[in-house]
Amino acid sequence: MLHPSYTDLMNIANSEVEQGEQPVVNSRYSIVLATAKRAKQIIDGSEPLEEKIKCPKPLSIAIDELSSGAIKIRGEDD
Repeated sequence: MLHPSYTDLMNIANSEVEQGEQPVVNSRYSIVLATAKRAKQIIDGSEPLEEKIKCPKPLSIAIDELSSGAIKIRGEDD
């Protein structure tokens, strides 16, 4: 089982959305795309935004960054 779960990550990504507005993340696919894009940036040389790295794998770092709020998923309009 993944920790945090997709549901938890979706809630974190949508936490700043006002009630009645369109959520930024509507599906697991959006979470997968965002974390894969960030993992690719880390592979290409970007420094991790988190001080404590729990796992050295780029995808795990990207998931940790998303769950801690260090990175945000922008909507299509942004």
